[in-house]
Amino acid sequence: MNAVPVIPDQIFYLIVLVIVAAVLIIIVYLWKKVAQSRNSVLILEREIELKKMAMVEKDIESKRLMDNPIPLPKEQQDSLSAIRQSTTEVRSNVGYLHSEINERLARLEAETEQRKLEKMLKEIEAKEKKLRKMNK
Repeated sequence: MNAVPVIPDQIFYLIVLVIVAAVLIIIVYLWKKVAQSRNSVLILEREIELKKMAMVEKDIESKRLMDNPIPLPKEQQDSLSAIRQSTTEVRSNVGYLHSEINERLARLEAETEQRKLEKMLKEIEAKEKKLRKMNK
């Protein structure tokens, strides 16, 4: 008969103790990693909130500056007015020229179409004359 070797109780408890210790070490290690990850996520959330706040502050500041323009010296104000006036004039000239180009293009297309139609009319008249001569 083959006898199954019997493990002494002390060795059995030692093996169980080693396994439990290994499991505990793994659990503590994983728990520590989870805690660190949670802390990292919280830190990132705080950083995002701070960046959002900074962006809002910059936006408010830029709007405030837009609403309260910095007073400029008289000569700079005159220069800006002149630039605005010349820009307005250039825009109106561009609009006028654009309209004129469109009008001329439409007229050119109409003239071209008229020439084609006149040419076709002459051809038709010539063919009609020819047919009349043949019928006589």
